[in-house]
Amino acid sequence: MKYYDPMTPPDVDAWEALEEGRRIELVLAWHRKANRKSGNEGLHATIHVIVENQILLGDETPVEAAIDRLMGEGLDRHNAIHAVGSVLIGYFHGNMTGDANEKYFREVAEMTAEKWYALAK
Repeated sequence: MKYYDPMTPPDVDAWEALEEGRRIELVLAWHRKANRKSGNEGLHATIHVIVENQILLGDETPVEAAIDRLMGEGLDRHNAIHAVGSVLIGYFHGNMTGDANEKYFREVAEMTAEKWYALAK
């Protein structure tokens, strides 16, 4: 896999064949090429990779269904990844109490385009 595009799901076999560091590099390259820089590019790319990895887990997590639902609510795939990533990043900012996975997956399952738009303002 030579390129990443958040608007298109990556080829499963090609994505899984990459090491995590290479996945992050590909996400960084896409954002730089698209001139979509963020405050912490490495963290931003890492969140993309985590969400993409969780999407590939299918029914093992609610992430794939949430991405599909968010897209059905009008978000493009890139913003749907950001919406799920916004829930994930909350746990990196001190919300890691109790069963973090359960809380994270519940919030992902409850994410809506409306909530994402409110957070993104």
